[in-house]
Parts: sequence; C-alpha cells; structure tokens
Amino acid sequence: MTVNAFGSVIETIDLTKRFKDVLAVDSLSLKVRKGEIFGFLGPNGAGKSTTIKMVMGLFHPTSGSAFINGKPAGPDSVDLRRDIGFLPERISFYDNLTPTQTLNFYCELRGADKSVVPSLIGEVGLAHAANRKVGTFSKGMVQLLGVAQAMIGNPSIYIMDEPTGGLDARWVKAVRDKIRALNEQGATIIFSSHILSEVQALCHRIAIIDKGRLVVEGTVEDISDRLRIKPRLWIEASGVDQETISAIRSITGVEEVTVNDEALLVTCEAEARMKVMAVLRERDVAVRDFKTIDPSLEEAFVRLLSEKEGS
Repeated sequence: MTVNAFGSVIETIDLTKRFKDVLAVDSLSLKVRKGEIFGFLGPNGAGKSTTIKMVMGLFHPTSGSAFINGKPAGPDSVDLRRDIGFLPERISFYDNLTPTQTLNFYCELRGADKSVVPSLIGEVGLAHAANRKVGTFSKGMVQLLGVAQAMIGNPSIYIMDEPTGGLDARWVKAVRDKIRALNEQGATIIFSSHILSEVQALCHRIAIIDKGRLVVEGTVEDISDRLRIKPRLWIEASGVDQETISAIRSITGVEEVTVNDEALLVTCEAEARMKVMAVLRERDVAVRDFKTIDPSLEEAFVRLLSEKEGS
C-alpha cells in the first residue's frame, strides 16, 4: 500500500504508541507536503519525539502507519531514510574528535564522499573551529554540527527534533537561518518545538498535539481564523479619558479596549480601525504612534488547549 495522493512526503495514519500504561501517541494522522516547513508543536511530553522516532523507524508503533514518500516507514526502511537528514533531540558527538573527523566518520557510515566535509562545516558557520575538539564546543556549536551531519548526502527531507531547544539567542538565529536556507534550496523541513515564536517565525503550516492527540493542523492564519482571534490596534497616545474609551467601545466591530500606561490596545475588525482613529482625532487625543499586532501562535495555542480541556 502506498499513500501519496496529495504529494505528502511524510504521512502518518492513526499512528499510536503505548508504553505499558502510558499512551504516548494516540491515533495521530498528519500530512507534510513537499517543499514546506512544517512545525510540530506541543508542550513537553506531548508525544512529538515519540512520533518522530516512529517515522524514523527507531520505535515500533503499537498500531497505525507512517509513510515516507508514499512508502511504509519502519525499522527496515533504510533506503527511505537515506533521503532524510535527521537531527535528534539530544545529539552528542565524540569529545576527542574535531568537526572534520566527526563528519568524515558520518560520511563513512552513509557511504558519502568525504570531499563535502569542508563545505558542510563552512555552511553551518563552524569553519573557524574545524580543527578544534568537539568537547570544547558550546551547545549551540554542537547543534550546528548536528545540522551539518544531517546535511550529509544532500537529503530532500529534514526532520529536526527541538533544533533550538536550550540555545541562546545567537545560536537560535544561526539554526533558524540554516533551516530557512535549506528550505529555500528545495528541502522539506519538519521540526518539532515547544517554543511558539520559533514555529511562527519559520513555518508554512503547523500541527499542534497535546497528550498524544492532534489538536489542530493548518497555517497560523487558519488557526487564528478558526478561533476568531483578531488583530489588535496598538496606539501610543496621551489624554485618553474614560469617555473616549467608551466611545471606542461603542464602535461596531470593536471587541475589547484595554489601557496600559500611555497605550491603547483595541481588538477589532479591520473595518473598525479607521473609525477608532477618527474618534481619537475628534477628541483631540495626541497619537504618537500606532501599529497593528497580528494574532500570535501563543494566543492560538493557549485557546486551543483551553478548549480541548473544557470539552
């Protein structure tokens, strides 16, 4: 049986994994499309890593199926996995080897040409440390070396499990830039995270899981629309009195008005924004700055999980 009717490169159908009394993944069905960055999101312990390990053939599913490019994935699907660059959640290398020696070793394991090693090291920004022992590396440098080993063989699919977890801002940006660059070169990227801002910054589509079950799948915009999370108008102004706030609240399409220091935050329909600004002008309110704040993944995430727990 093959499943690739919608051009999915990774697909799970009712994928389930039980560890004794713990149901880690519960009938999970997902599709990752060719050429997209797909974010796999959920709180710690949601089942993200277990799902990834089943797709990679590291865990046997209790039931259900996983497919890579339409073909069944499992422990014996070595040929399928050759086209996947895998960055596990906790990657480690031999401390006494240099990056060059480390990647040479992985090239030997995969039957790849070692001549690519210097360019791989350069691509992830580690050329300056090519001959240093990995044991002297920071966590961020180790993570970038992990990305380099995933790139061996020029795979068309990358699966990265918490690639920015525990990194400081400098290394988060470096890993994020590399993910974006790989995608721009045509690769499909799947990465798991519980860091909402990272997913929102990178992904074309996301799936949110909780306690092993799929909560929602789609774009951030789709999810926000479904939950009716609206953009907010942020206005830096002085001289806003209670009557002005009441006037803004009376505008059709305005849902909420809050005041924080000398800023107004107005949740409203797009059509109401100009009416809000008109009220401020009519009342001689000095507006110093304003901008639209788009719905965040944090809001969608919190509301989705709240809905799920309340259902």
